[in-house]
Amino acid sequence: MTHLAFPLLVALIAVALAFDLLNGLHDAANSIATVVSTRVLKPHQAVAWAAFFNFIAFLFFGTHVATTIGTGIVGSSVIDARVIFGALMGAIIWNLITWFMAIPSSSSHALVGGLIGAGTAKAGVSAVVWSGVIKTALAIVLSPALGLVLALVLVLAVAWSSIRSTPNQVDRRFRKLQLVSASLYSLGHGGNDAQKTMGIIAVLLYSQGLLGPTFHVPLWVVLACQAAMGLGTLAGGWKIVHTMGSKITRLTPPQGFAAETGGAITLFMATYFGIPVSTTHTITGAIVGVGASRRLSAVRWNVASSIVVAWVVTIPAAAAVGALFYWATLIF
Repeated sequence: MTHLAFPLLVALIAVALAFDLLNGLHDAANSIATVVSTRVLKPHQAVAWAAFFNFIAFLFFGTHVATTIGTGIVGSSVIDARVIFGALMGAIIWNLITWFMAIPSSSSHALVGGLIGAGTAKAGVSAVVWSGVIKTALAIVLSPALGLVLALVLVLAVAWSSIRSTPNQVDRRFRKLQLVSASLYSLGHGGNDAQKTMGIIAVLLYSQGLLGPTFHVPLWVVLACQAAMGLGTLAGGWKIVHTMGSKITRLTPPQGFAAETGGAITLFMATYFGIPVSTTHTITGAIVGVGASRRLSAVRWNVASSIVVAWVVTIPAAAAVGALFYWATLIF
């Protein structure tokens, strides 16, 4: 095992936290798009609300997802500084491309793709832990589907429970409840997404023999990653907010509540089982579900289909970039 010089180790951790910051910025829309589009909160209020719950998520969740990322995508014996750098750059470059194009792709799957690309560039396909990759790939389909179904059920339940209320009463009630659902979704976002970077930093430290014989995530890594995620969310990401909040379908406060709650339940379940799902996929499925509850034509399927294409392309595209950056490091 080649041990890194301390400055290089610090630099790699900084790159990982930069990815986490970008993840928060890129995925801010997942937490706040519905609450902004329904005008329950102004944009600057919404990002502050989401950032706070992003940060405190570590108080409610373990580190199962971090363990999956750290040891369940690429074998820990393959991990070294070059693989980590390639994986992070693959994810960062793909995030920047999709952010620039206002496409709500998955930061989570970009990181998984970067890991696969850099790992296979080093050691071939034998480096890949297929059980973890298959679990992650299944979640690409299952998380938006579950989010869609839960949101559809919830929006129908909301409609049934509000049948004796006036539209103004319903609007006032769900404007307050949407603050709760937005906070729950932000907790789920912070709980699942920040753990991906925790896993990357922890496996880097483990590969350098700094964690002892057993893989775990130190508390300082947890706090640093939650803080970076929260700061990234605080920075916004307005282009994708517009896509998520209004281009797919128009939302009212009851529908926003149903979408956020359905998405939050999905994220809580995935985080409990250690599955690194995409918060982007989850909330998109939920938004489509509430739109389809009105009528199928209420959903702009051309926008939704372009998002799905980005989902399919994300892992192989980030893998290709991750492999290129790994090979580039061999020159130096």
